[in-house]
Amino acid sequence: MSTPHTPWFDGFTLHTVDLPHGPACVRVGGRADAPALVLLHGFPQTHVLWHRVAQQLADRYRLLMPDLRGYGASAAP
Repeated sequence: MSTPHTPWFDGFTLHTVDLPHGPACVRVGGRADAPALVLLHGFPQTHVLWHRVAQQLADRYRLLMPDLRGYGASAAP
């Protein structure tokens, strides 16, 4: 997926995952050999809510930040 560069998520990649209800957007980053940590946003935010926290946790965890169904670049119901 091609997106404009943002320094908020330097070192992170944006993926589109095909699911039965439509595509979901997931930002992934951090240490590949570290424990996974999934950061879920609330209403009405998107994964971008985590930009400051992600930079602080990236050296200790593999971070997965999806846009929940109907939010951001993920498909709506």
